[in-house]
Amino acid sequence: MQLNKSIVLVGMMGSGKSTIGYLLSKKLALKFIDIDREIEKETNEKIVNIFKFQGEENFRKIEEKITLKILKSQNSVIALGGGGFINANIRKEALSKCITIWLSWNNSTILKRITKSKKRPIAYDASNFEITRMITDRSKIYSLSKFKINCEKITKSMIVKKISKIYERL
Repeated sequence: MQLNKSIVLVGMMGSGKSTIGYLLSKKLALKFIDIDREIEKETNEKIVNIFKFQGEENFRKIEEKITLKILKSQNSVIALGGGGFINANIRKEALSKCITIWLSWNNSTILKRITKSKKRPIAYDASNFEITRMITDRSKIYSLSKFKINCEKITKSMIVKKISKIYERL
């Protein structure tokens, strides 16, 4: 079944958007697009290096431009970067044209997954308090998604199954 709409996965870094997105795309026979990979492909730079040498502000401009272009895709599963949905322009486009799904986890799970991760420049030097505050702040925005999946205590395949059911009901 094709809805001519893309599924957009939102959530904190470390919430499994890329992994779940890939698995979901296989199950639904849709194209998978990982925004972070697309940014790296288009800029020919690792995201960590963009942050390091060009700064977060420049990264966010690149992210917005690439994401807005990709959100025009139909019948795709799109994994946003952790901060993508925080951008008002990206959020507006995703909410109006796509099926947005928040992959929600307990703060402690996200903390375990991202603390001191060299590939997550925002979290690398941040304290647990700072990361927890970021999760809390971002969760208020992620909650604007059309759907929310509480991912705690369920397997990847169960998460994919829940999202598939949402997609098939639309």
